[in-house]
Parts: sequence; C-alpha cells; structure tokens
Amino acid sequence: MPINPDIALGADLGDVTFSWTESDVLLYHLGIGAGSRPGDNLDPGALRYTLDDANLQVLPSFGIVVPTFHETDPPPLDLPGCELDLANIVHGAQEIRVTGPLPTAGTATLSRRISEIWDKGKAAVIWQEGTARDAEGNELWTVRSSMFVKGEGGWGGDRGDATAVEVPERKPDVDTSYDVTPQQAMLYRLCGDRNPLHADPAFAQGAGFPAPILHGLCSYGIVLRTVTDELLGGDAAKVGGFSARFAGVVFPGETIRVQAWDEGGSIVVSATIASPRAERDGAPVLADCVLTKA
Repeated sequence: MPINPDIALGADLGDVTFSWTESDVLLYHLGIGAGSRPGDNLDPGALRYTLDDANLQVLPSFGIVVPTFHETDPPPLDLPGCELDLANIVHGAQEIRVTGPLPTAGTATLSRRISEIWDKGKAAVIWQEGTARDAEGNELWTVRSSMFVKGEGGWGGDRGDATAVEVPERKPDVDTSYDVTPQQAMLYRLCGDRNPLHADPAFAQGAGFPAPILHGLCSYGIVLRTVTDELLGGDAAKVGGFSARFAGVVFPGETIRVQAWDEGGSIVVSATIASPRAERDGAPVLADCVLTKA
C-alpha cells in the first residue's frame, strides 16, 4: 500500500543544516503581507518587519520555512514507507514554539522525524516534528506539522485526535481583515515552496480546485502577523508559540477575516473567508488557531 505505517511511523528524516540572512527575513515578511497598508513605508511599527536596521525583528513563523527557504523545486515527498502524490496533499495543521526571539541571521540544524500517522478511512494524516538548534546545540525552536493525504487510509490504524479549538462566547477583542493580493502566492512561493498547486492553474484544476490556492503557511503567517500587531503591540518577541488547524483554503484576491480573543496567557484566533465566497457560502472557516504568549 502507498503508506506503510510499520516503516513510516517514527522514521528518522535526518538532519538539515541551513543558514539565513536579513534579506531572507525581509522577503518572508513581505510574502505574508507586511508593509502592504497605506503609510506602512513610514510607520516605525511596520518597518520592524521590512527595514534591515537595528530594529528588525523576526516573526516566529519564519522558523517553519527557513530550512527550505532557498529551495527551487517542489517539496520532496520521499518519506520512508510513503508513496505520495503531491496533487493529493493539503496542509492539515502547523505549530511552532520558540525559546526566544529568533535572530535576524544565523545558522541552525533541524532534526526531523515522522511522529504520528492517522487513519481517517478515505484519507491519512502524516505528522512530522522537528527541533532546530544553533551551532552550540542550543534549542531555538520546535515545529510540528501534518499533511492530509486524500485517497489513503483504510488500514485500521489510529484515527487520531479531533480536538477543536474552543472559541470564547463573547465579543472578540480584535475583529479585522486582510486583503490577499492577486500575486500573493507568486510572491510567497519565493520563500521556498514551489508547489505548483499555488501557481499553475492546470495543476490546481487537476487537484480539484478551480484555481491556484494560497499556501497554508502564507495564511498562517498573515494571521500571526495580524494578531501580533493588534494585540501584542507588534512585538514578535511576545510570541512564544502559534498553532493552527487548517479547515479550508483561500484564493488570491479574497479577504481573510481575523477575530481574536485575549485569554491572558494565550490568544484564541478564528480566521474565516470574508469575501467574496462569504456571500455565497456563509464565511467559510479557514483556520482556528492559538497563540501562546512568551
């Protein structure tokens, strides 16, 4: 069968050593919409994402993409015990936890493994986790992510956790929106994710979508940046972690509505599609998220 859990589960995916510069940080922030509002080119808060001076900061979500930031090929699918088709895969969930503010330039090594495989009957969920350390062995961040693989499953394995994010039953502390630009996916793919699902109309249609969709990690970064700006004073150092369960997709040109509830040590976030599909489909849910404060 395409997924052999006896081989895949717990498989060591090896270590990846990588480096990054301030230019990579700037490109990533631009890819997730930093500096896109009128006046951001003059706003000291916005310039903390987009100007390489002493005030430059790094949004923690950068740690997820930096190991493959300079890749120009589609994501490899050579996982042990897995024969996968890129057209059948969507991003299921993502989490990062940081030990402190990420440096604007540096070198690190990421150790990775397949941690869980869930059998959903007509689909499978593959979880990967990793830990990034600097040259001295100090932990910088940990990541955890899942792939939802359509057309797999059915071997009788563990169905996994289906725990949902509990959204508070009160008015959100933040209710704002972000307009995804028509070229956003084309810009974001320069951050190391050349999956044709996000750029090639024919490939997207073959995967069951009417048009290329925005990268899940792009919307992830957009939402994190928005909540950081709105509830943490734009200070990326106040983010200790960010997790998201993806429930839908967003197309370039649509609007993401971000609602957030400050719960003290954490912030609960709901991201939905505000337009134009909201008028037809009733505000489809994009993701439910939790930001953990540092």
